[in-house]
Amino acid sequence: MSNPVLLALQNVRHSATAPASPEAHAIAHLFWWMLAVGGAIWLLVAATAIRSAFARRGAPGDDGLMRVSAETHTRLQRVVIGATVVTGVILMSFIVFDFSVGRALAAFPAQSLTVDVTGHQWWWQIEYEDPNPSLSVTTANEIHVPVGEPVQFKLASHDVIHSFWVPNMNGKRDLIPGYRSSIWFRADTPGVYRGQCAEFCGLQHAHMAFLVVAQPRAEFTRWLLQQRTSGATPVDSLAVAGQQVFMSGSCALCHTIGGTPAHGTVGPDLTHLASRLELAAGTAPNTRGYLGGWILNPQSMKPRTLMPPNPLQPRQLQALLAYLETLK
Repeated sequence: MSNPVLLALQNVRHSATAPASPEAHAIAHLFWWMLAVGGAIWLLVAATAIRSAFARRGAPGDDGLMRVSAETHTRLQRVVIGATVVTGVILMSFIVFDFSVGRALAAFPAQSLTVDVTGHQWWWQIEYEDPNPSLSVTTANEIHVPVGEPVQFKLASHDVIHSFWVPNMNGKRDLIPGYRSSIWFRADTPGVYRGQCAEFCGLQHAHMAFLVVAQPRAEFTRWLLQQRTSGATPVDSLAVAGQQVFMSGSCALCHTIGGTPAHGTVGPDLTHLASRLELAAGTAPNTRGYLGGWILNPQSMKPRTLMPPNPLQPRQLQALLAYLETLK
């Protein structure tokens, strides 16, 4: 039977030319117009250059310089003036077009779901705000949004400059240390979309991705309610042993699991780890094999990540994996 995680990841979308929100449609519309007009101008200039290269020329004068008639000079002068005017009109048109798109993207909705995103080297901390702090949700590297509703993202960096970019949803926005910026979009098409850090932020910049899961409001509400629950209490003897491995080792010093003594803040919150599609910010799919390899030697998968190797015995590893698989 095919792994559902791998099947879901096969359908992940990641293209600015396939917009799935009004904001991305506006950007794509501007891009295609610029490409079409720029391409037409390039073809015209190339054709003119080729024609000029093969055009017949008159004989040079006594001083060795080419001479043209007054009529030809006047015609060429008009062509140059006309081309300059047309160029100015095209440039001004695109400036107006660009400002209109930028203004539309900058007009934040009055009411929206608010998500705090913090960039780390090299993963994303995601927190869903709520007026009641006890109902806020913290997760990592996977953002769920309701289809058809605006979502505002408040962006911050924990260390260096990062850049938040979901090509199918909106443009890029930098995360600068000590400064909070914002971006928003409204997903109109259900699906799973890949986001990426678009600013070089260190050795594992390429492995700093995240997923945006756009789903109907009812599904999103169920997901949010589930995320507000504490980590599952293991009942299977192997999973119980795995919980003891987690709590007695270094795992609990860096990670949080709701409803347990583990309250570390160095690494991602693992309360609902098993519900996520990917591991280590898009480095590998969230399957048992990859999870085991990541726990034993994360440096082999993502060099210089802050997570150290964990030399567990086979029985300890299998027990720990059994426990982590209950965290849905």
